[in-house]
Amino acid sequence: MVAKVDNTKELKLDYPINWKYKIITAKEHNAKNIAKEILKEREHSIKKSQNSTGGKYASHSLEVLVHNDDDRKALFEALKQHKHIKFVL
Repeated sequence: MVAKVDNTKELKLDYPINWKYKIITAKEHNAKNIAKEILKEREHSIKKSQNSTGGKYASHSLEVLVHNDDDRKALFEALKQHKHIKFVL
C-alpha cells in the first residue's frame, strides 16, 4: 500500500496499514522493552538501525499495523511521551 499526498498535503492512507516509526533512545535503554511496554500484546517488530556518531543514542525502526488515522496518531503520541524515547519520526 502506498501513501498518497494530494495538493492540500493531507496524507491519504488505505487502512489498515503497516506503519513504521523511527525511535531514538539513549543507547543504554532497551528499545524492545520500551515498545512492549507501550504496545502491550499488540503485534510489532523492532530493529536497531544505527548508533549516533558519539555512540550516546541508538535509532530503531518500529513497525506496527495501524487501523486508522487516530490509531496511528495515538501511537505516535504514546511513543513521544515515553520517558526513555528522545525523538520519534
